[in-house]
Amino acid sequence: MPFLEYISDDNLIKEVKYLLDKAVEKRQDAEKSFNKNVIDPFGALFEASDFNSHEEWRNSEMARQCQKTIQNHVGTFHQKILGYVDGWEDLGTGGIVDLINREKKIIAESKNKFNTVTGGNLAAMYISLDAQVSPKNSQFKGYTAYFVNIIPKKPERFNIPFIPSNKETGAKCSENSLIRVIDGASFYHIVTGREDALKELHEALPKVIEAVYHQCYGQKDFVIPDVELFMSYFTEAYGK
Repeated sequence: MPFLEYISDDNLIKEVKYLLDKAVEKRQDAEKSFNKNVIDPFGALFEASDFNSHEEWRNSEMARQCQKTIQNHVGTFHQKILGYVDGWEDLGTGGIVDLINREKKIIAESKNKFNTVTGGNLAAMYISLDAQVSPKNSQFKGYTAYFVNIIPKKPERFNIPFIPSNKETGAKCSENSLIRVIDGASFYHIVTGREDALKELHEALPKVIEAVYHQCYGQKDFVIPDVELFMSYFTEAYGK
């Protein structure tokens, strides 16, 4: 039985391994270069009060660096996963847009978290999407353009017109039903046709991650510790 119904095990394992490889690489690099990086000597002293030893603080600092690297790649991970679904294409980093479905006439820009793009950059995102779907000579004329926030600000599903404020004009961008902002769970539903597709991915990941450690890294006894606690964060992010 496959890990997921909407993409192959091979593609899922490949993308999970790529992300884990980045994490392992960063962890090894952090250990080698820790003393070469300039540590804030003041901040370190204030942080020390939360730890029982210098070694515990040092391990936490390296974990923080690794976490930042992983989070920087998780958005691309979702883009690649969605691009494997039948009818969808991942245009890659630096493409005109991130994802496209020509049959359904949908394009999308996907960001991992609601605060990845903020302030005046939200208006820039709107302008960029508008430039793809509004001009008569655009190849995407009449397409629906989605600005996807994989992790939303609140645990609620939404699919609404994207109307950010334009700081240059002091007014909101014009409402256009073809330019929308959407949470990750709702967009996964659109892409796959499965209402709980994002939850299915989250539930499958522990098994896939463990499989990669067993098969690719030779760590036969590896298991994700306290996995039930990690799984509970999905409900906190997306609601029930």
